[in-house]
Amino acid sequence: MRTLIAIALLAAASGTALAHGAATDELTASWTFDPWILSPLLSIAGFYAAGSLVLSRRRKRRRASWRALAFWSGWVSLAIALVSPLHWLGEHLFTFHMIEHEILMAVSAPLIVAARPIGVMLWALPQPARRQAGTLLRSALVRATWSALASGGTATLLHGIAIWVWHAPILFDAAVENVTLHRLQHVSFFVTAVLFWWAVLWRSPTGQAAWHVIVTMFHTSVLGALMALAPRVLYGVQTATAADWGLTPLEDQQLAGIIMWVPAGTIYAGAALTLLALWIRRSSEKARQADVLNAV
Repeated sequence: MRTLIAIALLAAASGTALAHGAATDELTASWTFDPWILSPLLSIAGFYAAGSLVLSRRRKRRRASWRALAFWSGWVSLAIALVSPLHWLGEHLFTFHMIEHEILMAVSAPLIVAARPIGVMLWALPQPARRQAGTLLRSALVRATWSALASGGTATLLHGIAIWVWHAPILFDAAVENVTLHRLQHVSFFVTAVLFWWAVLWRSPTGQAAWHVIVTMFHTSVLGALMALAPRVLYGVQTATAADWGLTPLEDQQLAGIIMWVPAGTIYAGAALTLLALWIRRSSEKARQADVLNAV
C-alpha cells in the first residue's frame, strides 16, 4: 500500500513531466529535452539507483530482482513516451499521441506498480528523512485515503472516467492547445492507471482482478471503435496537421481509434487471460486440498 501511495503522490508532484512541450513547426522528428520532463525522470531514476545500491550492500546481493527489471522497463517506457521522437510525433499526429497515451496507461503504469519501487527509493534518503517519510506513509489518513481510492471498483471507475472524459472531443482538443490542460490530462491518465493496476495486481482477489481488467478492456475498446468508425472528424485540432504527413484528418483519427481498440485491447486481454488462468489454477488447488481433507 505505502509503495503505491508514494507513487501516486510522486506522479502528482511531477505532473509536468507527463505533458507535451511546445510544438515545433519543423517536420523533423526530434528528441524532447524539456527540463519539466527530464528532471522528474532523472530524479526518479537516481533515487531508485541509489536506493538499490544501498540495499545491495546491506544484503550483499548483486543480482537484479524481477522487481528491479520491472521498474527499469517501466521507466524506459516512460522515457520513450515522453522524451523520444515518439513524444514529438504525438504533437503532430493523433495516431502517435494515442500510442503515447497507451504506453503511459497500459505499459509504464503496470510495470512500475508491479515493481513497488518506493520502498527501494526511500533507502536513498538520509535516515531521519527516511523515517519521517515512512511515518507519513503509515499514517491513518494516508492509509484510509489510499484504501478508498485503490479498491477495485473505485479504481476501475476512476480510470474509466479519466479516459472517457478526456477523450471527449472538446476537452481533448482543448488539451492539445493548452499546456496546463495537457499536463492535467496526462497526470490523470497516469495516476488513475496506477490506482487501477495497484487494485488489479496487489489489492483484488484474482478473479475480481480479471473482471476489472475485462471491464476496462471492453469500455476502452468501445471508445476506440467509436473513434475508428466515426463518419466524420471529431478531433479537429488534434488532426489539423495530418495532411503534412500524407493522411487526411479522418484517417489520422481512425488510426488512433484502431490503436486504442486493437493493440491496447490486446494488452488488457492478455492480462485478463493471465489472471483468469491463475484464478482457475488456484481454485483447482483449493479443490484438491479440500478433497484430501475430506478423504482423511
